Amino acid sequence: MSAHIGELLPPTRLMMTPGPSNMDPRVYRALATPLVGHMDPWFIGMMSEVQELLRRVFQTTNRMSYPVSASGSGAIEATVVNPLEAGDEAIVCVNGWFSERMAVIGERTAATIHRVEAPYGKPVDPDDVRRAGRGRKIKFVGLAHGETSSGVLQNIDDFRKVADELGAILAVDAVATLGGVPLDVDRQRIDICFSGSQKTLSAPPGMAPITLNARVEDIVRARKAPVQSWYFDFVPIMSYWGKERTYHHTPPVSLIFALREALRLALEEGLEARWERHRQNQRALMAGIEAMGLELFVKNPADRLPTVTSVVVPSSLDDAKIRKQLLDEFNIEIAGGFGPVKGKIWRVGLMGYSSQKTNVLLFLAAFEKVLGDHGFRVPAGAGVGAAVHSYSEAAAVAAHQ
Repeated sequence: MSAHIGELLPPTRLMMTPGPSNMDPRVYRALATPLVGHMDPWFIGMMSEVQELLRRVFQTTNRMSYPVSASGSGAIEATVVNPLEAGDEAIVCVNGWFSERMAVIGERTAATIHRVEAPYGKPVDPDDVRRAGRGRKIKFVGLAHGETSSGVLQNIDDFRKVADELGAILAVDAVATLGGVPLDVDRQRIDICFSGSQKTLSAPPGMAPITLNARVEDIVRARKAPVQSWYFDFVPIMSYWGKERTYHHTPPVSLIFALREALRLALEEGLEARWERHRQNQRALMAGIEAMGLELFVKNPADRLPTVTSVVVPSSLDDAKIRKQLLDEFNIEIAGGFGPVKGKIWRVGLMGYSSQKTNVLLFLAAFEKVLGDHGFRVPAGAGVGAAVHSYSEAAAVAAHQ
């Protein structure tokens, strides 16, 4: 006889990973509201509210702004397979696990994909993209604004210039940045931009906000062959999330409720205030990490992603054992590395609702204790002290503004 399966009681964790992040109690309340049908007149009206909130967070007037019923990886696929078909050429900037995913998806289409690569921990050089496109008719340039596998931030404006020179559309993966890092889709002239619900927006996983401009709509409508993916084809989705509201699929209704509340809270806080909160908390975290005698993986401060900080694992320590003790003893979850940096870096996320001063200080105190247990000695209170000093400096600057 099989064992009794009891009530579902997940542990309460402090999620300081590159996603998912902890959620505001108000998002939980939205998630628990009554279910309605996806063709219910009330729900259809509420869809317009979600789209308007997304436009404000993306900072765009794009008609086609909606949440893809999928994870961020689904949005990567939608972004790649819709504009690209046989005979097209595209450049994908690869400097980590997730930007490589964009290239891999592209390589499964009938288009020709040119990878322009940089090592983990460094941004792709726009001049390398320019050289790769020389003499070619490039239709699409894709990149990750924030590469969560290494904690690297890339300058979108530099790639917009190159895309203009090549006559290409610019597609931006903002999964790790939307709502936590300055991003203005219209001002920066991004043609397709997508994100994930569970990162800096602090909603449940399973939705991927996306926005595409009229140029992309025209490209997709002018395709010679149907998009290889029925589910991610923009054309029928334009009818479902457009004025017609024509049935396409059953969306995750409760996840949309939660995303609506998360977007509303982001705007209630204010985008600029939210960006500054992420900057201040990361500065304090980095100050604490360095005061503990640890090394940051991304060397150039300008290239560091404010929502994900990567830390080099000292050769004397076991990455997984440190993370396991943090989880078992303090209920704090951080992430390890992928691919070539597996076992070599820790990735500490400060995303959305998880990006709080109390979380930074708690993590540094717990981290010091765990490191000491494994023989890596840190001057008592060095990490917390450096972080407190960083917060004090930020407060002093704000007081004089």
